[in-house]
Amino acid sequence: MQRTPIRAAIAALAFTLMPTISYAEEINVTTVAGHPPVFLWVKTLSETFIPSVNAALEGTDYTINWNEAYGGTLAKPGGALETIEFGLAQVGIVSTLFEPSNLSLQNVTYVTPFGSDDVDLVLKTVDQMHDEIPGMRTLWENHDLEYLGGAFGLEDYLLMTKFPVTSLKDMEGKKINAPGSAVTWLENTGAVGVSGNLTTYYNDIQTGVADGVIVFPTAASAAKLYEVAPYVTRTHFGAQYAGGIAVSKSWFESQPEPVQAAFRTGVKAFAAAYRTGLEERVKNAFATMEKGGATITELPASEREAWANALPPIAQNWAHEQDDLGLPGTEVINTYIQHLKDAGVKLPRDWSVK
Repeated sequence: MQRTPIRAAIAALAFTLMPTISYAEEINVTTVAGHPPVFLWVKTLSETFIPSVNAALEGTDYTINWNEAYGGTLAKPGGALETIEFGLAQVGIVSTLFEPSNLSLQNVTYVTPFGSDDVDLVLKTVDQMHDEIPGMRTLWENHDLEYLGGAFGLEDYLLMTKFPVTSLKDMEGKKINAPGSAVTWLENTGAVGVSGNLTTYYNDIQTGVADGVIVFPTAASAAKLYEVAPYVTRTHFGAQYAGGIAVSKSWFESQPEPVQAAFRTGVKAFAAAYRTGLEERVKNAFATMEKGGATITELPASEREAWANALPPIAQNWAHEQDDLGLPGTEVINTYIQHLKDAGVKLPRDWSVK
């Protein structure tokens, strides 16, 4: 009978010495992208951003249960902004080129053709401008989104045709497919712009609806456009900013600091991985086109300058339209062009608004 108190004391002591088991709070997060993971920006979101966030949360009191919704499962291309705005997803890739009205200022690179062919420079510049020009962030916030960065974009656009192009005169009377606002890159050149997209280019050229296309190398290679348009002319229309990673602003602000910090860490990892991956894909794209019989040439600098100067004042017209809407259009154009100049980019045409 005397052993009972002793046993009880030993048991109590053992219990106090047992390691404390703590359980991390699990947060449900849905990521969204309109395109499937075959596209580099979606692949990088899944394979770099998410693992980087998870790694950053190790040792904290939080973990994330991810639901990845890509390729039309939750939003079609161009629908990610509304999907996050309406609370159906918390974070995702928003393609600004599909938002010419909601995110008009983010489309600055498409109204300043023949800019820089350096993707890294273009993406870093537009990201930086979000911190320099409050109006750019306001456009996201109007939809309860917060732009985290992680800019993604498209490499230096070029021209693919059925015929060789050595000068602007070769474009006279030719019908050229172009995506969205890039149709304006053909005005006053003698060519006829035909709006199209990657799903129609091959057939349009094959059937004579178009004689060529303005496109970026990785897409051209994947779609085998060199089979119907074997003349690849590196016109250097420039690399293009196409969007970035955004989160639901109200949701993000309600999250604990370690989670917010982890997301920002993930965005930085995404940006670095995307740009490295893109460089390799571009190199492979040119190799594939050349192997497939394409003739790849450079448009002479003098002809590039002639082309750029033949165009109407695209940037100025766009800037004035934005200004009239109460947006800092002129500031955005001038800031972007100044950044390119500061980086040593030689522009065939200065798009600054005087």
